Amino acid sequence: MEKHFNINMPFWRFARNTLIVSCLGLFPLLLLYIALTPGFGAMLLNNGLAFSRFFRQVVTNGLPVVFAVNYVSFFLYAASVAKQPEDAAHARLLVIDLLARVIIFVLLHGLIYFVSADWFGSFGGDHWLALQVVGPTLVRSAFFENISGVYLYATLVSALPLYVTVIDRSLETGTGRPKLLWGLVYKLPGKLGPIVLALVLFAVFTLVLTGAAAMIVKLQSTWI
Repeated sequence: MEKHFNINMPFWRFARNTLIVSCLGLFPLLLLYIALTPGFGAMLLNNGLAFSRFFRQVVTNGLPVVFAVNYVSFFLYAASVAKQPEDAAHARLLVIDLLARVIIFVLLHGLIYFVSADWFGSFGGDHWLALQVVGPTLVRSAFFENISGVYLYATLVSALPLYVTVIDRSLETGTGRPKLLWGLVYKLPGKLGPIVLALVLFAVFTLVLTGAAAMIVKLQSTWI
């Protein structure tokens, strides 16, 4: 991780590496989403307008969201390693990263939807409608029911190696570890323990995000 994401490297290189990881996570899942959605692939191939709008959505919404989430996550890790190289695997880093992912994912969706209403006339040019659909969209994203689900799970590509590295270091240094949870991880062979725990943490992130989105929907219903 430190080889590719270090706060001492030039910004452009850090950003380039983040962009590469973001694309590696995003585009295969886009293809999977297209394949799983009946008739969607044929529509994109036969309808130039639909393809251009889909491409614009990915470039102006999906890639910026995935890139921003990954960049902040990698930067938090790199900054932690630089500050405490022998003790960079504290559990608080995982908590901060998880909360940062939720906040960035929600806020960027809201911001991009709002701006898209102006720039592209999305949502009929209605800013309020653009903000209203953020909550319901993110609630369904956890179930891979819309393209925001692609963006959500694309961030797993960055979360998994980062979380595994942090958890592995915690096991080695014995720092910041809940005894019961880490005891269960120890019982799993090789890297399986950290990988399983990393997946659990990403599942927690998904649940927190879904809960936050559901809360947004509930608050909107009381305002309207």
